[in-house]
Amino acid sequence: MMLLRYLSQIGKYFLMWKEIFNKQTKWPVMKNLIYKEIDDLIIGSLGIVAFISFFVGGVVSIQTALNLNNPLIPKYLIGFATRQSVILEFAPTFISIIMAGKMGSFITSSIGTMRVTEQIDALEVMGVNSLNYLVFPKIIALLLYPFLIGISMFLGILGGWMAAVYGGFTSSIEFINGAQMEFNPFHITYAFIKTLIFAMLLATIPSFHGYYMKGGALEVGKASTVSFVWTSVTIILINYIITHMLLGS
Repeated sequence: MMLLRYLSQIGKYFLMWKEIFNKQTKWPVMKNLIYKEIDDLIIGSLGIVAFISFFVGGVVSIQTALNLNNPLIPKYLIGFATRQSVILEFAPTFISIIMAGKMGSFITSSIGTMRVTEQIDALEVMGVNSLNYLVFPKIIALLLYPFLIGISMFLGILGGWMAAVYGGFTSSIEFINGAQMEFNPFHITYAFIKTLIFAMLLATIPSFHGYYMKGGALEVGKASTVSFVWTSVTIILINYIITHMLLGS
């Protein structure tokens, strides 16, 4: 019974994708909606992404340095390990899970509140495709999400460099040499492929839970929690699949 319920929800989710692109809202209106979503979702997240990235990069660097207690192990491995950790997993995946909490809760609660207060019904009565009006601007805005992850990569490595150098674990030259050692440009491509897919999940799964929720104000909070859980779980599963496909072969 539970399996059938989940399959029904998945089917409804994919039907929502189809409906999003039907009966487009007029461009002058859509343009303003997109700008608002960019401000709320991307620019509004810069602060927390920068803060977390810088200090987690520092923590990765310090923990790597503390585990290299053998004097025969070169210190440039601190820079190498920090770069690999930040680019491959921390920036695209860990930040996306955090954004599932920040962005996802915001999206679900805002759309859920509109459902509770019957604003979505009012849009439908006026002949507006409410899914296109509410969800499409979020999808377009989150096409800029890789820009946010690029900043996270840079600040993560910068935080690692500052922690390693000013903490006395290695020299600046050794850290930079390690960060440049055996660099594979495809790792950046891999990270941004993941990021774009995660961006679409961040835009649509919370929207789905907000749009189709039922009940009152209490259910809005429950829908936000459920959307965070499902967005996080989906990101982790997709991360495993993409990593196996692109790096496992």
